[in-house]
Amino acid sequence: MRRITVEGTMRGKRFRHLFHIAAVLLLALVLLLLSGPAGARELLVVGAHFERVFERTPEGGFTGLGPEIVRILATQLGHTVRFEIYPWARAQAILSQGKADILVGPYKSFERVQRMAFSRRPFYQDQMVFYALNTSGIVWHGDFATLADHRIVIMNGWAYGEQFEQARPMLKVSVANSVESGVKMVEAQHVALFASNRRNTEPVLAKLGLTGQMAPLAHVIQVQDGYFAFPKRQLHEALRREFDQAFTGLVESGELKRLGQRFDVSVP
Repeated sequence: MRRITVEGTMRGKRFRHLFHIAAVLLLALVLLLLSGPAGARELLVVGAHFERVFERTPEGGFTGLGPEIVRILATQLGHTVRFEIYPWARAQAILSQGKADILVGPYKSFERVQRMAFSRRPFYQDQMVFYALNTSGIVWHGDFATLADHRIVIMNGWAYGEQFEQARPMLKVSVANSVESGVKMVEAQHVALFASNRRNTEPVLAKLGLTGQMAPLAHVIQVQDGYFAFPKRQLHEALRREFDQAFTGLVESGELKRLGQRFDVSVP
């Protein structure tokens, strides 16, 4: 009986010792995943159609400043990339839910900062402006109160800056799901103003033959910086950190400026 008890005790000690070693190794692995360099893998990168920033080609490929930067950095970091395009609100939701690794192009807003982690540096800039028919006679110098009697259409899911958001309750605002829809609402005089950016809107005006009939008001709503965003989850922190570091190198080397010129996109 004594021998059985001793052997049982020894087996119990060995089991506890092995269990302790396994627990330590598992903890080390978890810490490595959370704090070390992100392991090489396929990254799912999502966005919406942003002229010259994120576009799908007729052949099904992806082009624009955003995909080009992501490809360069992913290659440096040892990752592969898969791109998918969605309506803008849907693309943001997919990223926020952790179902994608990178979102291309969001402007910062208070609400978005709560849901997603932004890259340290922006990679492009946009001027947000009001478009109106040249015959409208509307003049705006930056006081939103003077627009209270005009119907305005904005883009679903876009951020227009803190001043616009503060003034929004006093404005007559409706929502469009595409730049073309917003432009057509102004053309048909369903609304007086379309809040958009020049980069996305000018090609649509040219396509619809409206370049000489519609133009932005002189005063800029706000200059918005466009970023890459990542899920606000611990498992994506390593990816965001290594991406930020690699992107800083791209900026400091002058490559971002060259890419901006190549794609005709304003960069910081």
